[in-house]
Amino acid sequence: MYWLIEDLEQLKVFYNSGYKEAFVEVIPFNNFEHPTQNNVSAVYVRPIEASKGFMLCSRHSETLGIELRHIEEVLKKFNKLYCRDKKELLHYFPLKTLWDISPPPNTYIRPTTQTHEIFYNQHRDNREINVIIPIVKHYEICEREYEDLKVNISKNTQYDEFFNSKTSLVFNAIERSGIQVHIPTFEDYFHPIDSEYVYSQYNLKTLTTRPSNRFKGVNYAALNKDNGCRKSFTPRNDEFIEIDITAYHPTITGHLINYIFAHDDIHAAFGKMYGVDRDKAKELTFKQLYGGIFKEYREIDFFKRVGGYINEKWLEFNTQGYIECDISNYRFKKDSLENMNPQKLFNYVLQNYETSQNILIIWDILSILRGKKSKLVLYTYDSFLIDLNNEEQGLVEDVQKVFKNYKLNTTIKHGSNYDFR
Repeated sequence: MYWLIEDLEQLKVFYNSGYKEAFVEVIPFNNFEHPTQNNVSAVYVRPIEASKGFMLCSRHSETLGIELRHIEEVLKKFNKLYCRDKKELLHYFPLKTLWDISPPPNTYIRPTTQTHEIFYNQHRDNREINVIIPIVKHYEICEREYEDLKVNISKNTQYDEFFNSKTSLVFNAIERSGIQVHIPTFEDYFHPIDSEYVYSQYNLKTLTTRPSNRFKGVNYAALNKDNGCRKSFTPRNDEFIEIDITAYHPTITGHLINYIFAHDDIHAAFGKMYGVDRDKAKELTFKQLYGGIFKEYREIDFFKRVGGYINEKWLEFNTQGYIECDISNYRFKKDSLENMNPQKLFNYVLQNYETSQNILIIWDILSILRGKKSKLVLYTYDSFLIDLNNEEQGLVEDVQKVFKNYKLNTTIKHGSNYDFR
């Protein structure tokens, strides 16, 4: 069978080939458009048992075309579909059999060809550029991609399970929601758009596993709070509510070291420990969690336990060559990290714990919002933005219970746009 499949007869032969597992990659119309606003030009499928991959063509200037529904039926017959980025592929094909074989800390850079670089340099703004790039060049990239990643197919850690069953799904769901914007205001602060909705894109393949969120130059995880740019984000329903976790890192540090704060206002509790006001206490606590415990506070019970935990994890890291994180079972491995020290390792652990717990929180929130008009439209480390339909006010209390279940304190802001003041 030839590698190019462009009509239903050829597709039928491939469908009946008996392959059970394959590597899959989507060739969209344009690599730099958001998947929610993109289309599929072709789908590369490399059966694990085969000696080559196959290009299933939907729309390309050099080929005949097969309707995507027929291609999806073929994909559904596989027991397992390995992929480079499950979160991304779920936008095109919401298949339960997708399995990401490039989880963190791998930041896999897709190969390219000189042909691709020339076309993109000259026609980057063409939203259908991949439709005219020679199909054989797309095939060449996909074959190389499979060769690069196939070694990961046999690996299946507990973290891989967590990443595929939870992480990819929750961030795909947030991306699909999109955020409504006031077009003139958004364009004043950011870039031209042709829709009243913008879509963020989470990068999950980071060193600490803490996702970043940026698309087309807009850092949605760190929007300026002072210059007015947040006014451009508006609810499609009735209002935004933002749920913020208070004193998040001190709280989860307490979880890690089995320390229970006697006061709900954790920064006020630290103020009593230090003998300073609340604002100064907040500053001192964060400096020590990220930069190291100050000598004058080492005997405070909280920091004594933190110091013991840091030393314990550093010893474990050097003795067995890795440490395994709570919740996600992610492993920070000594041979894959450079210039590590006890404090830096602790910061990595803290960020992984934060991210993993947030994934569980988002999972629970999405379960509450399923079938509702209200949507979770943005997540940024310690805050969760919900586009609320006022007919569903009762769900806010249900969402708050999620945070209480994880022993977290929260505050809530309401607003007619994202510029809460």
